[in-house]
Parts: sequence; structure tokens; C-alpha cells
Amino acid sequence: MRTFDITAFGELLIDYTQVGVSPSNMILFEQNPGGAPANVLACAAKLGQKTAFIGKIGADMQGAFLRKTLQNANINTDGLISDENFFTTLAFVSLKENGERSFSFARKPGADTQICSKDVNLSIIRNSRIFHFGSLSLTDSPSREATLFALEAAKKEKCIISYDPNYRPLLWRSEAQAKKQMCTVLPYADMIKLSEEETGLLTDYSDPRAAAEYLIAGGIQIAAVTLGKNGVLVATKDGCDTVPGFDVRAIDTTGAGDAFWGAFLFSVGALGNKIRDIDFTEIRKIAKFSNAAAALCVTKRGAIPAMPELLDIEGLLEK
Repeated sequence: MRTFDITAFGELLIDYTQVGVSPSNMILFEQNPGGAPANVLACAAKLGQKTAFIGKIGADMQGAFLRKTLQNANINTDGLISDENFFTTLAFVSLKENGERSFSFARKPGADTQICSKDVNLSIIRNSRIFHFGSLSLTDSPSREATLFALEAAKKEKCIISYDPNYRPLLWRSEAQAKKQMCTVLPYADMIKLSEEETGLLTDYSDPRAAAEYLIAGGIQIAAVTLGKNGVLVATKDGCDTVPGFDVRAIDTTGAGDAFWGAFLFSVGALGNKIRDIDFTEIRKIAKFSNAAAALCVTKRGAIPAMPELLDIEGLLEK
């Protein structure tokens, strides 16, 4: 019996999200905990699973806030390193009226890029059923090498390996570098979640169906291509289909994809089956459940604070 349902590796940072203007007409930003791998865990933890995070933060007020946030979210932080030599990464997020975002990063370098292979807590990986990671730990050394080290360990321990590329162009030297690094780790992945905009980076196809089928043909067991308000396209060796989303008023789309994938991994983990044995009809049900989680997330600001409760997801599904 493994201790953790899901362990995630990667970036943990502060999203400073625009929330209006001050009386003197200056833009106000709200401090929100963020980082896609941690967001995924926050969703799964809120739904009742045991989760752990492996990464690095600065030994500063931002890092202390992030550690406390994960602990309050019932995410194990034994694998979270505080480093006195580097500042916690910051992201500044401006929002349009429809909830869509634009980013600016303070990460030159950020503490999350400075995790080394020796910092990786192998005991946590050894005791995890699902190991989840993204691509932002691949942008720089030494975190790139640490990611590969952790993936090798997860593969050796027969973890289900989950991958979310989460492309952020400002954090890569070029699109070509991003595509090369993001594709390098595909052979490790059993499951992948990518956005419609990322299909051309991970495959030779921009069409979601063609991209998903390409990934499945390459050995991935489950592929999900998120389509924004139109839902998600899911694929396995047994089928490929689009599962519609839910019509809600979006306030902040930060964390929507992470809520979707956290709910998806929660559902896969709850089944207890080997993922290759999950019936495609069940995959469609999981995708609908996960779409509901994402829809509820966008109705609130922030990422980790906006993750939905199980009862709220079930309530939306019953409407």
C-alpha cells in the first residue's frame, strides 16, 4: 500500500492577480499561491486524496506563505526545500473582462529552477501511486536534470506518470527549445493533459483529435486536450471523443486546467484499476466530472483557493 495517491514535482510560486485599483488609481494585486503541479494536488487533496509535493522555494516571506498554504490544503511538504540563496518565483497576472490572463514573471532565477537531483525525496516517490509533473521545471538547469532524475525514479517504482506541458512562452528562450524539451519527456508519460494551443508543440498536428491519436499511438495510455469552454477531447486506445463543458460566468481562468486534471487524476486513482484497463465509457464520465471541477474553479479568483468541493462538483453534474 502506497502512502500517497499523487505526488507532484515542479514549480511552486506566487500569482499576483490583478483585482482592481486603489483610491489613488493604482493597480492592486492579490497574493495567490500558484504553480500548476501544486494546483493539481490542491484539487485532488480537496477531493479527499493523500498528496505530496516535491520542489524548491525561497527562504523568504513568499516561500513561508506557500509552505503554509500547502500544509493548510493537506498536501505533504516533506519534499519541499527552502533555499536561502534564491528568491521564490513570482508571476504577475492581469485579467481581461472574460477572465483570460496575461503573465509577467520574476524568475531569473527563481528558487523553483534551482532544485537539484540530490534534493529530490525518493522516499516520497517510492510511496506514491501517481507521479505528476509539468514542463516548467525543464526550462533551466539544474531543475531540468532533477526532473529527469525524478522521472527515472518514478518509472522504476512503477508509478503512473502524469504530464501537463503547461507552455509559458516567456519562460523559454525560444519556441524551438520549448518544443524539444517538452517532447523529450513524452516517453515517460502514461497520461497527458494539454491545451488546444499546445498540440502543435507536442505533436506534428494542431488538430486536437489528430494530436491525441498521435500521442496514443506513441504509447501514452490516456490523452486529454482541453478546449476551454467547449470542454475536452479525451482519447485512449479504445476511442476518442469530445466531452462538452459547462456554461458558467468566468471570473478568473487561473487554475482551470489544473482543476480539471486534479479531478481527473483523483478519479483515475479512485478506480484503483491499471489505467490501460479503464473502459472508455468510464473515461468519458471522468472527463465530465473533471469539466465540472474546472467550471467551478473559474467562478472564483486564484488557483488553489478556487479548487472546488466534491459536493459542489456533484451538484453541478446534477443540474
